[in-house]
Amino acid sequence: MNLRPLLDHSETELADWIAGHGFRRYHARQILRWVFDRRATDFAAITELPKPLREQLAQSWTVFTGSIDADVTAPDGTRKLLLAWPDRRRVECVLMAEADRRTACLSTQVGCGMGCVFCASGLKGFERNLTRGEILEQVLRLRNLLPPQERLTHIVVMGMGESLANLDHLLAALDRVCSPAGLGLSPRRVTISTVGLPDKMRALARHNRPYHLAVSLHAADPELRDRLVPINDKVGLNDVLAAADAYFAATGRQVTYEYVLLHGVNDRPEDAHKLGRLLAHRKAHVNLIPFNPVPDLRFRRPGPDAIRRFEEIVRGYGVAITVRKTKGRPIDAACGQLRRRVEASPAPAT
Repeated sequence: MNLRPLLDHSETELADWIAGHGFRRYHARQILRWVFDRRATDFAAITELPKPLREQLAQSWTVFTGSIDADVTAPDGTRKLLLAWPDRRRVECVLMAEADRRTACLSTQVGCGMGCVFCASGLKGFERNLTRGEILEQVLRLRNLLPPQERLTHIVVMGMGESLANLDHLLAALDRVCSPAGLGLSPRRVTISTVGLPDKMRALARHNRPYHLAVSLHAADPELRDRLVPINDKVGLNDVLAAADAYFAATGRQVTYEYVLLHGVNDRPEDAHKLGRLLAHRKAHVNLIPFNPVPDLRFRRPGPDAIRRFEEIVRGYGVAITVRKTKGRPIDAACGQLRRRVEASPAPAT
């Protein structure tokens, strides 16, 4: 049965359908309140609705369109879901707990077309964009994993895909999450990661949302970045930095630069000095990410001494820098790893 995805439709569209079937329009608001506030995943649970309306909704609509192909939890509490859509394409989303933070990491595309050489997400290339509803479904499924007294505190759009290549659907989903009619999450607790698409970065700034922007830099040398992040050959490092500077000027939000450390590739002292000089006069923060090993990729994770040395050199230029704590390694928590493993061996993962 071809059911309408609730999360891809507005309250007005739902209310129009309800009125067209002889019921009161205000039931649309009740339905969305139950889904976002009371964690309803089917219409039968929404007992405020007349039973005939619940039955008709169940015949024509669905709250969630995906199914869970894998649900894995690491010893540190990190939990990853592999969601399969009706077309059998899959994406990953992750719930991370740290002290009083509950962070959802979201995907925006099936696969990725950016071609970063160290990332598992793009090994099969780009397949399609996710819809607004599919992005929202990740948020709600992760939120529903939390105990009733807990709520999501942060969202990072750092999962599969290039976030800004699906900007319209992403912003529509985040607008709902951050609205009082959604989860009421502060937009200042949302971070959007991009490989660095200057035109899209400027477009995001024009939307005037106070989201944090994280640029996946990975090299301060243009030639090395061309090799690690192939799209850099087309957009250019200088244009990426200029767009990031423009985002800071427009929003006042400090830009984060993500830097995946690869042993013997971009973790040398000279690489750290180049990064320090590049960012020394910018309002910037470096998120240093030791590489999470991926089968079939030749890269290795640097040792603790190399990581510490790199951090100290960059900090010596007056640049704020932190080393990201590695979470979820036993459950293939890095982008695309679980999907790749499950699709190579279709037995369910638990």
